[in-house]
Amino acid sequence: MDMRFSKNNDALGTVNRGNPAESSLCTLCRADCQGKCETWLSSIVGRKLLYPRDFGHVTAGANNTTHVGVSYNSLRIQGYAYGAHGLGASLSNDADDCIFPNVSLETEFGAEMKTKIKMPLMTGALGSTFIAAKYWDSFAIGGSLVGIPVVIGENVVGVDRESVINKGKISKAPELDRRIDTYLRYNDGYGAIIVQLNVEDTRNGVAEYVAEKYGNKCIIELKWGQGAKDIGGEIQVTSLDYALFLKKRGYVVDPNPELPEVQEAFKCGAIKSFARHSRLGGTNIKTVDLVREDFMKSVDYLRSIGFKRISLKTGSYGMEELAMAIKFSTDAKLDLLTIDGSGGGTGMSPWNMMQSWGVPSINLHSKAHEYASILAAKGQKVVDMSFAGGFALEDSIFKALALGAPYTKLVCMGRAIMIPGYLGANIEGVLHPERREKVSGNWDSLPKTVTAAGENAEQIFASFFDVQKKLGKDEMKNIPYGAIAFWTMADKLACGLQQLMAGARKFSLNQISRGDIFSGNRETERETGIPHVSEVNDEGAKKILNA
Repeated sequence: MDMRFSKNNDALGTVNRGNPAESSLCTLCRADCQGKCETWLSSIVGRKLLYPRDFGHVTAGANNTTHVGVSYNSLRIQGYAYGAHGLGASLSNDADDCIFPNVSLETEFGAEMKTKIKMPLMTGALGSTFIAAKYWDSFAIGGSLVGIPVVIGENVVGVDRESVINKGKISKAPELDRRIDTYLRYNDGYGAIIVQLNVEDTRNGVAEYVAEKYGNKCIIELKWGQGAKDIGGEIQVTSLDYALFLKKRGYVVDPNPELPEVQEAFKCGAIKSFARHSRLGGTNIKTVDLVREDFMKSVDYLRSIGFKRISLKTGSYGMEELAMAIKFSTDAKLDLLTIDGSGGGTGMSPWNMMQSWGVPSINLHSKAHEYASILAAKGQKVVDMSFAGGFALEDSIFKALALGAPYTKLVCMGRAIMIPGYLGANIEGVLHPERREKVSGNWDSLPKTVTAAGENAEQIFASFFDVQKKLGKDEMKNIPYGAIAFWTMADKLACGLQQLMAGARKFSLNQISRGDIFSGNRETERETGIPHVSEVNDEGAKKILNA
C-alpha cells in the first residue's frame, strides 16, 4: 500500500485523472489529457509547483507521515543543521555561498570516454511505439536542450516502411536518421543519443548502420529487458497490410495475418488489430558461463566496428541476472548499466504481466548496490549505473541516487518525461492550428487548466524566456512547444533536487551517500539495508548527551 499519493493533492492544487501509481503518475497516461497531475502542471508552471498553492491565504502540512509497505516512498531524506560538502573551488562555506542555487547538478558517466550531463536524468527507451514517433521532436529537442541522454528504443528501423534492409544491411533508415539528427542538432556537448539493440535490430544491421553513419556521436545499447514486461517489445497496428509487412520483416505478429481465417475475421471486423512482438534473446544459451561468453563477444564486436561507448539495459529479472548484468558490464568496462525495476512504464505491455512479474524497483536497486559493493571490495571499478522503474519527482531522484551511491550516476524516467511532450503539442496545436497535424495536437481549444496560466506560449510556459535566451529569438520558431514544456518540467525537477541536496548539505552529486536517507518502517530497513529513522546517527546523539 502506498500512503503518499491520492487522486487529489489539495496542497499543490493537482489532480490525477486516473489512479495514481507509486510514481505519482496515473497508471494510464493519455496524450490528450487536459491535466493536471503534478508532472503535467509542472510542465507549464515549472518550479512554482514546488510550493503549496495560494501563498498568503494558506498554511500546509504533510500527509505522508505514515509509511506502509516497501517502496521508494517509504524512504525519507536526511537533513542536517551544520556543515557543507562539495562546494565548488570558487565558493566558501560562508552562508552567502551555501545556497541551493549553488548546488551543482552536473555529472558524468562512462569508462574511458566520459559523457557529461547537466543533471542526473535520462529518458527511458522511446522506440517503435507510435507515440514515440509522433512526439519525438519534443522529446529529443527538449532532452538535448536540457543536456541529458535520450534513448532511441528498439525496432525503430524494423517498423519503418521507408527503411531499406537487404540481408542484414541497412541502406536507408529515414526514421532512425530523423531521431538521431533531431537530437544532435541542438546538442552542445552535454548528454548523448543512445541507440538500443534487440534481436531484430541486431539481425537488421542497426549497429553497423549507426557506426558507419554517426560513429561515436551515438552510444550503442544492448538490451536484455525492461521493468514493464518479461518478453520482447510490442506495438499494435490496425492495418492488415502493415501487419503483413511486419510479418515479412521477420517479426512475430499476433494473430498471424497470413492465415486466411484471420484475414476473413479482419474483413468482417471481428479482429480489429494485430500485435507485433520482438523475440526473446539468449534462447540458445544454457549456462551463466555461456551468457558471459556471448555477452563479451557482442561487446568486442561493437568495439571492433568503432563504438567507444556501449551501455546495457536490463529488466527486473531475479538476482542471478542482476548479478550477471553488473559483473559482466564491469568486466567489459561498459559505460553505463540501466537497471529497470518492476513499476516501470510501457508503451504496450500485457497488463497483468506488468502487474505481476519481476522484482520491484526498490528491492532490485537495493540488491544492485549490495552486488556492486562486492565487486568494489575486490578492487574492481564498478560500471556506472542508472536506476529506472517508476520515477517522476525530484525526491525520487535523490532517493535513487542515495540508495545506489556511489555507483548510481543518474536516474532514468520514462513516462514522466514524455508528459511535457504531449502537453506542449496540444497547446501548440490550438495556438497554431496550421501545425496541429504536424505536432500531433489533440485539442480544439485550451482547457481552463491551461488558460489559468496564460493565453499564449510566452505566458503559459514559465521557462519560455530561458529557452529563448539559450537559442535566440529567431531559433524559437523551430522549437516545438513540447520541448519548451520539457525544459520547464526539468527545471522544476532540477530546482527541487538542488533544494533537497542543500538541506542535506551536499552541494555536488558525488557527495550524496546512503547516509542521506533513512527507512520509514522496519520492513523497508530490512529490504534495503537503510537504517530506520530512529536509529540513524543515534550513537552520535548519545555521545552528545553523555559528553
